[in-house]
Amino acid sequence: MKKFFTLANQLTFLRLGLIPFFVLAVLGRHFGWALGLLLAAAVSDFFDGLLARWLKQRTALGATLDPIADKLLLSTSFVVLAVSGAIPWWITILVLSRDILILGVALAITIGTGFRRFSPSFYGKLCTGVQVVTVFAVVLVEVAPDERLVWVKLALLWLTLGFTLFSGAHYAYRISKLMSDAPPKL
Repeated sequence: MKKFFTLANQLTFLRLGLIPFFVLAVLGRHFGWALGLLLAAAVSDFFDGLLARWLKQRTALGATLDPIADKLLLSTSFVVLAVSGAIPWWITILVLSRDILILGVALAITIGTGFRRFSPSFYGKLCTGVQVVTVFAVVLVEVAPDERLVWVKLALLWLTLGFTLFSGAHYAYRISKLMSDAPPKL
């Protein structure tokens, strides 16, 4: 049980615990609080990985829970920011659809073939990075609606569109290549 309550895992649980407060802050139009919560989540994400390596506290739970916490926060951010009107719904639907399709395909392949090598690609990580920066920029514009920041937000929304589409197509190509190179399951 000691391996479960590592400091790194506790930081991941903290990040998960911040999600409902972020939702409430955005829906209540308290974007300063929302920005603070996003920053706290980013700091906890940085330190949970660092501490896991530094304190030699890597666990299977942490390896599974950390990306789930990240994806849950990011997906929730897009949804709640769309609900608040800060992000267009079509961007949110595109981001969520890509993730759901990737998850569904990976699940179907795993169930159907037993194939489980679904590591993130460089483009997938880059797409996630752009999405994270976009969420921060959108919240920042709500806190300080400067005209230059609005242009940055718009540019990032278009980059999010491009990277989401490209990384989704790249993922489909990569999986089809991996599957065609994999030995048949008997």
